[in-house]
Amino acid sequence: MKADSIIEARSVQKTYAGGTGNPVHALRGVDLEVGRGELISIMGASGCGKTTLLNCLSGLDSIDSGEIVIGGVPLSSMSDNERTDYRAANMGFVFQLYNLLPVLTSVENVELPMLISGTGAGLARKKAMEALDQVGLGERGGHRPAELSGGQRQRVTIARALVNEPSIVWADEPTGDLDSETAHEIMDLILRMNAEKNQTFVIVTHAMDVAERTDGIVSMKDGVIVEDTRIRS
Repeated sequence: MKADSIIEARSVQKTYAGGTGNPVHALRGVDLEVGRGELISIMGASGCGKTTLLNCLSGLDSIDSGEIVIGGVPLSSMSDNERTDYRAANMGFVFQLYNLLPVLTSVENVELPMLISGTGAGLARKKAMEALDQVGLGERGGHRPAELSGGQRQRVTIARALVNEPSIVWADEPTGDLDSETAHEIMDLILRMNAEKNQTFVIVTHAMDVAERTDGIVSMKDGVIVEDTRIRS
């Protein structure tokens, strides 16, 4: 593993039980290395394994064989509780469908992960409001998701992902439910956070216009990486 790497996958394999009884080989010996502060995209057709790879790299899903090392620490060396705590402290997540709780306001959604991890209510509220300010929604802290546009809801999701200043942010189709103009604005925001905070972003996307704005494109097919534009001969 290189000194400046923050994510490394070594010969990672993952197989699911298929609906017909036949196994689905989602990942077939994947090797991947991501440097600290990189912003990369993972692309490929539906079912190629890109979301499975993201879930395995982040420790949300287990692997059958191989090794995943995050920040110099093998995920296999952690218990389930340790992985959960590590994710809460060091990782942020952005999803296409927002995953915001509809009964909570924007600021309550953003502060929730901190409250769960034991942060005091006063500090959690302060950091949540600062995160909303960062994404341009400081005046919408009291609004519930139903009172926000799709782009605003995604900004709340990004604020929630960034509130603990994680070293890694995982994003699965973060612009997939947005119109092109709003998607461009969300990518502007992601690029700014990447540049200002030196946070590592791994983005799963179908959108080439999104992928082209990242540092490099990792293309997958049938559970393997078939191209990595970051690699130079």
